[in-house]
Amino acid sequence: MTAENQDVLLEVEEEEEEEDGEVVLEEMEQTIIPSYGTAPDQQKLHTPKWEEFDQKPDSLFFNDGQRRIDFVLVYEDESKNENRKKSVNKKQMRKRQAYESNLISNGLQLEATRSVLDEKLIFVKVHAPWEVLCTYAEVMHIKLPLKPNDLKTRDSAFNWFSRLLRVDENIIKPEQEFFTAPFEKARMSDFYIQDKDIFFNPATRSRIVHFILSRVEYAVKDNVKKFGINKLVDSGIYKAAFPLHDSRFNRRVEDPNCPCERYLLYKEWAHPLSFYKLQPLDLVRKYYGEKIGIYFAWLGFYTQMLIVAAVVGLACFLYGYITKDNCTWSQEVCDPNIGGNIIMCPQCDHECTYWNLTITCESSKKLCIFDSFGTLVFAVFMGIWVTLFLEFWKRRQAELEYEWDTVEFLEQEEYIRPEYEARCTHVVTNEITQQEEHVPYTACGKCVRMTFGISAVLFWILLIIASVIGIIIYRLSVFLVFSAKLPRHINGTEAIQKYLTPQAATSVTASIISFIIIMILNIVYEKVAIMITDFELPRTQTDYENSLTMKMFLFQFVNYYSSCFYIAFFKGKFVGYPGDPVYWLGKYRNEECDPGGCLLELTTQLTIIMGGKAIWNNIQEVLLPWVKNLIGRCCSAARSEKTIPRWEQDYHLQPVGKLGLFYEYLEMVIQFGFVTLFVASFPLAPLLALVNNLLEIRVDAWKITTQFRRMVPQKAQDIGAWQPIMQGIAMLAVVTNAMIIAFTSDMIPRLVYYWSFSVPPYGDHSNYTMKGYINNTLSVFNIADFKSGSKPVSLPWLGNQTTCRYRDFRYPPGHQHQYEHNIYYWHVIAAKLSFIIVMEHVIYCVKFIVSYVIPDVSQKTKSKIKREKYLTQTLLHENHLKVLKKNMGKIAHIWKGEDDNFRPKFD
Repeated sequence: MTAENQDVLLEVEEEEEEEDGEVVLEEMEQTIIPSYGTAPDQQKLHTPKWEEFDQKPDSLFFNDGQRRIDFVLVYEDESKNENRKKSVNKKQMRKRQAYESNLISNGLQLEATRSVLDEKLIFVKVHAPWEVLCTYAEVMHIKLPLKPNDLKTRDSAFNWFSRLLRVDENIIKPEQEFFTAPFEKARMSDFYIQDKDIFFNPATRSRIVHFILSRVEYAVKDNVKKFGINKLVDSGIYKAAFPLHDSRFNRRVEDPNCPCERYLLYKEWAHPLSFYKLQPLDLVRKYYGEKIGIYFAWLGFYTQMLIVAAVVGLACFLYGYITKDNCTWSQEVCDPNIGGNIIMCPQCDHECTYWNLTITCESSKKLCIFDSFGTLVFAVFMGIWVTLFLEFWKRRQAELEYEWDTVEFLEQEEYIRPEYEARCTHVVTNEITQQEEHVPYTACGKCVRMTFGISAVLFWILLIIASVIGIIIYRLSVFLVFSAKLPRHINGTEAIQKYLTPQAATSVTASIISFIIIMILNIVYEKVAIMITDFELPRTQTDYENSLTMKMFLFQFVNYYSSCFYIAFFKGKFVGYPGDPVYWLGKYRNEECDPGGCLLELTTQLTIIMGGKAIWNNIQEVLLPWVKNLIGRCCSAARSEKTIPRWEQDYHLQPVGKLGLFYEYLEMVIQFGFVTLFVASFPLAPLLALVNNLLEIRVDAWKITTQFRRMVPQKAQDIGAWQPIMQGIAMLAVVTNAMIIAFTSDMIPRLVYYWSFSVPPYGDHSNYTMKGYINNTLSVFNIADFKSGSKPVSLPWLGNQTTCRYRDFRYPPGHQHQYEHNIYYWHVIAAKLSFIIVMEHVIYCVKFIVSYVIPDVSQKTKSKIKREKYLTQTLLHENHLKVLKKNMGKIAHIWKGEDDNFRPKFD
């Protein structure tokens, strides 16, 4: 067997330890995988061919101009590295040489070129020949074209409208559709091979090469092989590994054979002036792979669906804004003869003073905008909208699965992660095949890993809850300070008192601090979650991403939403009354809501978190990569007169993170939670999300097209674990919005007053009205009943005032059941519970009906899939029969000739 079919591994012994914990022999020995034959001599170590840069900056080929560059490896010349010890440099060089030798042994072709700008850097260009591509295409079950798709497609009735927003087909030509099947070398003649150079497109070539790079060995320790480009990059042996962009993003390449797909994507997709155009998803998928394509397809579909929600939400907001002047209870708060005569009880002990209800006049006007009948309508609408969004997305996703050939992806193309394979040292018996197979841990070891992971996640969730408690204590403490600093009089006409009330000041500062804590915990937990998932050692990349997704989302859910849940469902609900207040930790008196409820504070919290999160993410996603690239360009400006090759230009772009678009998904799903979970308190949330997403699509496109190296194309069938997460959010959103309307807003108490307590037997008005609502919902407290521990300082202006008011439904002093909940309270509680039950059941019923009526896969797509399977099977079967008949004909002809030779002759 020739040397090209042999693998070279470094034998590792415990002599001297490296930074990564791996030790290497001073004398390199070569160990060969048994199936590959005998060991070669030391001199037969394969090395890349060295070439000088040919001064073609846009070339995507080796110096011969024939072999395409499918991947680039970058390392620092060990002989020129003076920052590390010579022994460390020598060990790293031996590992790299062994790895490159094994790449060549596996059929790849390498060409090395020294950097133009930095003589320490070496670029190793990798090319996969036709035979290697065919071999691994079969191993990876890659679907490739059999014949052009001859199925006729019907144009939609709305095509005339979408054509106005679609990219001009003369600029980006539509991709030709094919019937496809998993590639088999034995049936190569069945496939639609017109040109071997373009049969495997650049994305597929890069994916195949990355598959090889991730599985080639370079060392062995304790009979465990070390392999994979990721490990080599992490250990610093290689500085980078990436596929090439096909051109500059801002100008075309002079070569007419270059499609300049990157340039087209920037001009027609990532450019800010293209924000109104539909995304060229087929080109995105072709250039970046299905995983990137499915993300942008989902984000675009989500944004389109937000248009309807934003229009309805804006209409509800405008309805509230227009009718706010007709809000009777707000007029009573602002009326000097009504609210001006109502003295409210202090909301904290000792330092807080009595205050006039008219101080909350401005906040009550704002509250009328959000706490209106339109809020109820919008909450019901959003419960149905989220179901329609999820169901229609399933249909759209099924269409993309068919169009992009990922219908059977998971069953055929999902392969084991190299990190998992490297740890497979335990032997177990497969229950299905009854054959021995290697796994990285026993059943007990798996339980230990899972237990550790769950415990770590729970610990961090408890840490978030502790931070929320800290914010609550801050609210209580700062509210006391703000209340004490208020002027000791009850004139509510001063500007500072109209707009900067103790409640507003406490709410805004606490929301800002809460946002800062959320961001800090996010940064720390991201690293912890990755460490935990790496320790669990999932088998496939899909398993890895799903495991990390669940950990990150559980944390982010508690981190982002805990403060909102506190304001919505806990603040002001368990405060007691002035004579018997409830205390936190026996020290801090529970904070109360404004007389109009906590809805406005919840709106403020949502606005700050959503707005702050959008600004922070844009800084991280856009500004930081742009600044880093700008600094890199400035550092090399002095050498800018030199011609720089394509691979070196790409190297100076920002590296793509290991998790790819994980953080983009997380950002959007967290936003989806804000749009659905608390939309009853903030109907403008869908509009803000729509504006953000219109920018997000172009920002993400601009970022990956101009600022980052090209990602390794990956297959993806769907959006993964994010789909069930959004379904869970949708189910929870019905409950949270029903409870916000029932317990956070003042809608139910107002309706109960209007229909029951404004007229006899409980009211004094002859007709149903909202007049008298404020006076009816504020209970009376006798100042003399304050306990010594909570009694406020007596003020001169209070005069002979013997009572104050507080927000609750209790009997007045002197009543036989004084300070106990009155009949109004029990009516309101019954109405709230009834409302929650009715609203939940109605929306859930509509959701299930909608889910049943709308199938996950349209009949049109089902027919296409069946038709393609039928034609594919028929084509393969017919071709097989043709070959069989041809061979049988040859055999029959031979038999006939032999029969004639042996046939006796008769006269």
